[in-house]
Amino acid sequence: MSIPTALAIRTFSDHAEALAHCILRAGAAPRILAYDDTVGCPVEQALAALEWTRVVGILPDDDLLHAGRLTSETAAAVVERKIGDTRRWVFLGPRLDAAPVAPIEGEHILEEPGVVGIAFDDRALALAHFLRATGGAGALLAQLGRRAPELRHMRRWLAPIVQELDMPRRLIAGWFAASSGGALFVGEDAGETTHRYIEVGIDS
Repeated sequence: MSIPTALAIRTFSDHAEALAHCILRAGAAPRILAYDDTVGCPVEQALAALEWTRVVGILPDDDLLHAGRLTSETAAAVVERKIGDTRRWVFLGPRLDAAPVAPIEGEHILEEPGVVGIAFDDRALALAHFLRATGGAGALLAQLGRRAPELRHMRRWLAPIVQELDMPRRLIAGWFAASSGGALFVGEDAGETTHRYIEVGIDS
């Protein structure tokens, strides 16, 4: 685990300015953005899910996170994973009450009570299934970047970032690279919506 030696924190009252600052600081680094940036993702659940999925081997460090959604009762994700000689997009999440996905679209690779894993050859099909399963509320998607963040970098930087939060907030954007990471949070402060951007990294 890398120990951050560089820290930058900024607070914004304007949503557009805060989001622009986060994206500007990300540069070419892989990033995730909230599907609905007024809702975001609960931070404490995200940290717990990242650690738990690493320990049990469900989401290895070299998976790339294309979509994720967490609530107090359920979780779902789409990860890019190397399977054999090819890369596939794997949906992991709650079983749908609707008819199962046709084999031409996805291959069932996990079937447990209440949980299903489906591998897709196409990112768009995997994300479509994810949005159908979750409705998008509270979801984070890899957007506006050349590739999705690696879980190893999210696990490295998200925990020290969260330690710097001033109050309970929800994650609405983030970027995660090998040497640094940054995240933007939204919360209510004295009845007003405020945004807090936190960046950590290793001094070069």
